[in-house]
Amino acid sequence: MKVEIYDPAMCCPTGLCGPAIDPALVKISDAVLALKKQGVEVQRFSLAQQTKAFMDNKKVADLLHNNGKKALPVIIVNGEVLKTGAYPSYEELCNALGIEPLKAKPISLQMK
Repeated sequence: MKVEIYDPAMCCPTGLCGPAIDPALVKISDAVLALKKQGVEVQRFSLAQQTKAFMDNKKVADLLHNNGKKALPVIIVNGEVLKTGAYPSYEELCNALGIEPLKAKPISLQMK
């Protein structure tokens, strides 16, 4: 079971920095932690730091070529594109992987 997340260019690998943190980035980071706890291999690639990974994946490269940066983020589950242009919920990821969501997710960063 594998999830690949191709993120748009951000200030850091997770985007969880700076004065205004996007709640969608907090949710996807929490989802990543929960999936890893469930034994799922999760890889994240940032357009700013790992451009080559975007070009090496034909599906991602084609999406970028045809749609530009608005295609990002691109989420691939087990080799198939699950979602483009927005992050899926943890439950969507679990459904795509065929696993049950954790009842209590690991706590990473709490929004105030």
